[in-house]
This record gives sequence, structure tokens and C-alpha cells, in this order.
Amino acid sequence: MSDAAAVSVLDDLREESDELDALVAGLSAEAWAGPTPAERWTVAHQIAHLAWTDEVALLAVTDPGAFADEVGTAMADPDSFVDRAAADLVAVLEPDALLARWRDGRNRLQEALRAAAPGTRFPWYGPPMGVASMATARLMETWAHGQDVADALGVTRAPTGRLRHVARIGVRARDYAYFVRGTKAPEEEFRVELLSPEGELITYGPENAEQRVTGPLYDFCLLVTQRAHRDDLAVRAVGTDADQWLDIAQAFAGPAGTGRPARKDR
Repeated sequence: MSDAAAVSVLDDLREESDELDALVAGLSAEAWAGPTPAERWTVAHQIAHLAWTDEVALLAVTDPGAFADEVGTAMADPDSFVDRAAADLVAVLEPDALLARWRDGRNRLQEALRAAAPGTRFPWYGPPMGVASMATARLMETWAHGQDVADALGVTRAPTGRLRHVARIGVRARDYAYFVRGTKAPEEEFRVELLSPEGELITYGPENAEQRVTGPLYDFCLLVTQRAHRDDLAVRAVGTDADQWLDIAQAFAGPAGTGRPARKDR
């Protein structure tokens, strides 16, 4: 991405974070302790996770050596380090302090990414990332965990143009979804056509590809962040490989996710 594109993603990341902040800022202690769709995670766990990942991302940007140590610690307990990090913060911070910590960490990450020299790449749990990629990954996580919070509170969030970033990382992570499951990704590129809330068609891949995915942009983002079951979404596949991908798609780094069960009221 160009420098201008990186700045645009950072602006969108700030807006996405502010929207979630407004959703949780006035909650009671009881609401902070309420369950979300993620097993054993409360609203507080969701914000704690974002606070922790923003701080780890800041470490990757400002102190790669210390970040490498953090990765080593994580790899010693790969199946539970994410849950443990969130639980540790929830255990020691009241909601107001937790919210303040998230605000401080995300603001410092914004400043560090905006100050980074063009072309700089930062280490991460997967491949190294540039400024735009790091910001996109943070936006994707903020939106996805924000969806968990919204679902827990019974709030319907209006889809925004920021979902383009979530969709883009979901498409780019196609091969990774196969990799973490120990299988080989298809060699052929897929065509992905997504309809934005404004009625614009957003496309990826060759126009004449045989393997195709179509649907609403919002539904596709729910699918690749595993915030809804495929059967509950209007995302459709043409071709065996594309159909298989929709069962395993994930936009996030780490082990293969289990996803969410289909709604019982279908």
C-alpha cells in the first residue's frame, strides 16, 4: 500500500476503536462482567484482549527484540496464551482502569505507526507486516471483538466502509487458512465479489476465475472473522474449492478457529 493508503487505514482504525469505545464506556460493572459469544469471555475479556494485542503490536513496532521474547513465551503455551493474557488483565483491572489502559495503548500504537519510516516492516506472529498491514490487522480484530461485545449487549451496529479492510485481509489470508490446517491451498485464484452497504461491488481476483465467492460485504466479514456460522450468512460459493474455503476461512493469525454454531432459530 502507498503511504496515503496507510494513513487512511490508520484513520479508519481510530474510528473503529472510537465506535467500540463509545459502546462500552457507559456500561455498568454487571454489563462488563456479562458473557459474550466467545466461550468464557466477558465483555471485559474482549476489551482486555484488544488492550493486550495493541500493546504487543506496539512492542513489535518499537522494540523487536522484546517482541521476540514475547513470541517465545507465547510459543511455550500456544493453545492458551491468548486466553491467559486477557484473563490476567481482567483479574487485576477494574473496568474503568481496563478501558483507560486500552485507550492509552491504542493511542501510543497509532503514534508509533504514523511515525514509522516508509517501507518499515515489523515482526509479528506470522509474516512481518508494514504499517498498513499492521493497522489493517488491528482494525480487523477491533471490529471482530467489537462484534462480540455488540452481540452480548444486543446491539446492532450499522456496517461501515471500514469493512473493506476486514474483507481484504480475509481474502489475502485464504492460503493461511489451509496452512494452519495442514493442507495445501488451491493453486487457482478465486474471484470474490462483495456488495457493500452502499451498493458498490468490491472485487478481488481474476474476473474469469472458475472458483467464485459472492455475497454481502458484511456477511463475508462475519464469515472470515468466524463471528457467524456460514449457514446463517448470504455468502455463496461456485466451485468445490471455493465451497471448501468458506468452511475454513479465517482472517486472523493463530490456530484454526472453531467458529460459531448455527443459530437454533433457523
